[in-house]
Amino acid sequence: MSKLYVIPTPIGNLEDMTLRGIRLLGEADCILSEDTRTTRNLLQHFNIEKPCLPYHKFNEHAQLERYVELVQMHESVALVSDAGTPGISDPGFLLVRACVQRGIVVECLPGATAMVPALVNSGLPCDRFYFYGFLPHKKGRQTALTNLSQLEETFVLYESPHRLLKTLEQLRECCGAERQLSVSRELTKIHEETVRGSVEEVMAYFSGKNIKGEIVIVVQGKE
Repeated sequence: MSKLYVIPTPIGNLEDMTLRGIRLLGEADCILSEDTRTTRNLLQHFNIEKPCLPYHKFNEHAQLERYVELVQMHESVALVSDAGTPGISDPGFLLVRACVQRGIVVECLPGATAMVPALVNSGLPCDRFYFYGFLPHKKGRQTALTNLSQLEETFVLYESPHRLLKTLEQLRECCGAERQLSVSRELTKIHEETVRGSVEEVMAYFSGKNIKGEIVIVVQGKE
């Protein structure tokens, strides 16, 4: 029976790759990857040699049928992204949905994702939370932030380093300068950092700095 394995990969520290994930990558007939170069580096680290095919946001619509047929033709196909869990702000959803609709077995392994450690490490309530991911760059951005600011639950955003200060400014406008939040960057890497405080305090900390690394923003819900 054909099976698609959705396999999380480390967001930085290669020691976060699970033993099961390593085994299944080694057993897969082929691997669909967001960036074949990144995936080959990961495979080389664990002494795995497998064919890798590109599956990313620029071809996932056009190549969807081809890859569903590829999964059907093989016993085991693995899907990975550059880092973290495929489908979470990364390509993967379309393929998983198409396989489910065709009756193909899909199995997603637990593993690395930036959202969970940033949320837990924030010190903000995490029993209930809202994950939004990346905000729209232009159209709909302000509306999304306004709606998020009214949530009573903690909410989680992904952001790029060059947009961090702009997003913090917009959060100050929508949520107020005293709303508590945390900003995590470079999670699991050497220069991992989490900054906690009010919107105003975190803005002051990052102002004028050369900000690097992927960003996770965790914001307190409205009281």
